[in-house]
Amino acid sequence: MSATTAELNYIVPTQERPRSFTYDPGDGSPRTTVATAPHRLPVHDLREEEHAFTLDGEGFAVVEHRSAVTDFQDEAQVRDTYYAEAQRLLKDVTGADRVFIFDHTLRRRVPGQQDYGDGPRQPATRVHVDHTARSGPQRVRDLLPDEADELLKGRVQVINLWRPVNHPVYDAPLAVAEAPSVRFEELVPSDLIYPNRVGETYNVAFSPDHRWHYIKEQRPDEVILIKCYDSRTDVARFAPHTAFLVPDAPAGSPARESIELRTLVFHKE
Repeated sequence: MSATTAELNYIVPTQERPRSFTYDPGDGSPRTTVATAPHRLPVHDLREEEHAFTLDGEGFAVVEHRSAVTDFQDEAQVRDTYYAEAQRLLKDVTGADRVFIFDHTLRRRVPGQQDYGDGPRQPATRVHVDHTARSGPQRVRDLLPDEADELLKGRVQVINLWRPVNHPVYDAPLAVAEAPSVRFEELVPSDLIYPNRVGETYNVAFSPDHRWHYIKEQRPDEVILIKCYDSRTDVARFAPHTAFLVPDAPAGSPARESIELRTLVFHKE
C-alpha cells in the first residue's frame, strides 16, 4: 500500500482555551493563541485502499462527480449550479431528506501568504474539525431559527464537500483522518471568533495512532466528503483533516486551487 510521509501540524496543549480571530482584533491581541508542532506520519493514497471508506464508518468518503460549473470564480455559477449539484449528490450518498448549504470557500495557494490576509484564502495546514458537539446544533439554531427545534429532533450532520478546481492538486493536498482512530479526548474545543459571532471548532492533539489518507494528485472530478458533526453517537462523528505540503511536487506544477462547501444534512428519523 502506497503512503507518503508528511508533516502534519497538531496543537500544542496549553492551560488556556485556544482561540483564533478571523480578522485583526485591533487591540494588540494575537490573531491566534493556537501553537502547533509538526509530526511526521504516513498518509495513505486512497486510490490504493482495498475497501471503500464511508461517512458513517470512517467519517469521510470519496465520490466521483463532474461539475457543470465552468468558472468557480463566478459566484452566480457556484450558488446556482454548484449548490444544486451538491445538494443532489449529498442526498444520493446519505439518503438525507434535506441539505442546506450555508457557505463555501475558494482557496488558491500562494507560497508565503498567510490565511485570512488580503489575498486568496490559503490551504489550512493545521489538523482540525470545523464543528464540535456543541457548535453543530448551534449552527442549525443560528441559520434556521424558525425550524431548529423541529429539525433537531431528527438526525443532523455537518458535511463538507471538498474538490480541486481547474487542475489536479500537486503541492498541498487534503488529508483526512479515520474518525475511529481519534479519541474524543484528543479533540480540543477552540473558539473561532468572527466579527459578529463566536464559533467553536476542534483542534486536535497528536497521537501516533491516527490513520491518515489522501488522494495523490486528486482530480477535479474526485470529491471528498468530510463529516464534521453527527448527532448520532453510534457512528463516526468528527473526521479531522488538514492540508499538507508535498516536498517533491512536480516542478512547474500549478499551485492548489480548491472549493469546499459546508452543509447541514437533515434526516427525519
